[in-house]
Amino acid sequence: MTRTTLLIPGPTPLPPEVLHAMDRQMLNHRGPVFGRMMREILDGLGTIFQTTNEIIPLSSSGTGGLEASVVNFLSAGDRVLSVNNGSFCERWAAIAEQYGVRVDRVNAEWGQPTPLGAVAERVRADARREYRAVLVTQSETSTGVLNDVRGVREALGDHPALLMVDGISSIGAVPLDTDGWGVDIAVTGSQKALMSPPGLAFVSVSERAWQAAERSTLPKFYFDLRKARAQVQAASPSTPFTPAMSIVFAVHAAVGLILREGLPQVFERHRRLARTTRAGVRGMGLRTLAEDAYAVDTVTPVLMPDGVQGRAVVARARDAYDVVLGAGIGRLDQATIRIGHLGYMTPEWLVAGLEALGRSLGDLGHPVETNAGVAAARKALEAAARR
Repeated sequence: MTRTTLLIPGPTPLPPEVLHAMDRQMLNHRGPVFGRMMREILDGLGTIFQTTNEIIPLSSSGTGGLEASVVNFLSAGDRVLSVNNGSFCERWAAIAEQYGVRVDRVNAEWGQPTPLGAVAERVRADARREYRAVLVTQSETSTGVLNDVRGVREALGDHPALLMVDGISSIGAVPLDTDGWGVDIAVTGSQKALMSPPGLAFVSVSERAWQAAERSTLPKFYFDLRKARAQVQAASPSTPFTPAMSIVFAVHAAVGLILREGLPQVFERHRRLARTTRAGVRGMGLRTLAEDAYAVDTVTPVLMPDGVQGRAVVARARDAYDVVLGAGIGRLDQATIRIGHLGYMTPEWLVAGLEALGRSLGDLGHPVETNAGVAAARKALEAAARR
């Protein structure tokens, strides 16, 4: 097989150390070796989440963590406010509605940021304080928008609603000050900035949220976080059910890599790669969906020229150049392609991906300034290196 360059917003490529960590025999998940490993993971994730709250591991994708956040802290008939400006925001709202939660939406155009004024207006209008939670997706990977979690917290004021954050594609790539911003629930998944295979979700839970869990009446068994909390608090931490052991090994190695690099350096690395991507795209004469002022540093959706179907470009880049780009999602299915640049990523892979994008467009009869785009990307990298 040829080397395929993976440039999607998850699963992301794996560092060699993470691949090596999975090449080991199974452990007793009730034994002391696993317990030490789990303790190191949870302590390290506390640093990455920027929280002293308990972090609960789940064997699931990130979406399982979102479902767990609904069934553990809400009840049928509860009202929540959902900030919706993309596909993944809407997914979380749909999960809540599936369990009988009443969802009010604050909508924005896809590609636009959280309308904080509208959030504040909805909160002020809730004179009876019926909202039990506000749902925010920090990194909306369908549109490349970074939603302002701190701004939403400020818009809430003294309203008692829990602030729940989908950080699946943001935590470990862009700042989320869980404690400083008053985030009650934060969810991430192993396959994004944590540089590990899919299979584990992690949920940070505040004390206010644990109190809300005592009032929740929704059914839960596998996703009962109170069971998981008891296991996490044990002298040798474990999980209530058999975990995805190989993914635990991977996350243990990946968390170590992140901590050794340092969070500020991790965030700066993601900023540098995001700027490089945007410079390359615009150097070709193409447009990004989100403006720089609110673009997230994890993924860049690129608007396709008129008459070009995004999925055809993705297929051409894959088949002709061994570069896997992300397809558009939902209403942006054919209008965009997405370039992922989070987790374990090198500038060389990114430049190769930009070149494949330009050449694929040319192959499909819509030539762009590919060489100019590659030159712009390299110039951005050189400028970042001089800082």
